[in-house]
Amino acid sequence: MKLKLHVWRQKGPYTPGEMVQYLAEGINEHMSFLEMLDVVNEDLISKGEEPIAFDSDCREGICGMCSMVINGRPHGPDQGTTVCQLHMRRFRDGDTIYIEPWRARAFPIIRDLVVDRSSFDKIMQAGGYVTANCGSAPDANAIPVAKERADAAFAAAACIGCGACVAACPNGAAMLFTAAKLSHLHHLPQGQPERLRRTQHMVNAMDAAGFGNCTNLYECEAACPKEIDRDVIAMMNRDYAKASFSHRD
Repeated sequence: MKLKLHVWRQKGPYTPGEMVQYLAEGINEHMSFLEMLDVVNEDLISKGEEPIAFDSDCREGICGMCSMVINGRPHGPDQGTTVCQLHMRRFRDGDTIYIEPWRARAFPIIRDLVVDRSSFDKIMQAGGYVTANCGSAPDANAIPVAKERADAAFAAAACIGCGACVAACPNGAAMLFTAAKLSHLHHLPQGQPERLRRTQHMVNAMDAAGFGNCTNLYECEAACPKEIDRDVIAMMNRDYAKASFSHRD
């Protein structure tokens, strides 16, 4: 398989970038998208050229590091998958593929396809945890949790913090990410004592990081590789409204 790639190249956060064309040859349809980029980089290195910088870690759809926009869609054309789960059989011989980094003010480009997502860390540091000292690990069934609530918490906890929701949103909003991190705690008994304070702190941190506002376009839900439901945003908005009246710190 032979492909024509248009890849965003940028040497640093303060230097201008541009799309550069490459020819990917000898690509096997069973390769993942990242393995295809590995082949391209090996060819560039053999020619003495600078390889394309991109993030990757687990390559199993777990870590969320493989953040890139492929032909205008975060994580590529397949629904509910990350870039590392996208395989080259999804493309045809001779196809032209455009590869770009996340585009959001809160995700500044570090180099090529690598962006700084530390703004997500700041949101989590603002309240994405439980501070109550529960002692040693309790028995799994010591605190009864209704199956519906347990399932909802588990679904929200599936968020891998990749940032596809931000990249897909025309406003660069991080509402789905923040709401998912809140929701997985707020569906459980352990998350109740700090519920409103946690919501207020994390939403304020999200705003301070420079993310945009939600206008209910739901591009975030469509782009999410873990298919987090937009209902978590409604829960967060309700809790934030309550927190605004009861917590002023």
